[in-house]
Amino acid sequence: MSKAAEAKVHWSPDKKKWQVVIQVGEEVIKRWADAPQESADEALRALAVQTAKDEGYDLEAARIPVER
Repeated sequence: MSKAAEAKVHWSPDKKKWQVVIQVGEEVIKRWADAPQESADEALRALAVQTAKDEGYDLEAARIPVER
């Protein structure tokens, strides 16, 4: 499994959903997530890690910022 360079999770007030953004080299993967707005940071990081795995990438949860 390839390692993702970086990722973030942020809340979109327009869509009222969380978006996971994963960067691998020049490729940027964006996925919407149906989690409650008040979700804990650790749950959102776990969601980002699972999203990366679904896309075939490895990601460290501790390095994922959550932007509210």
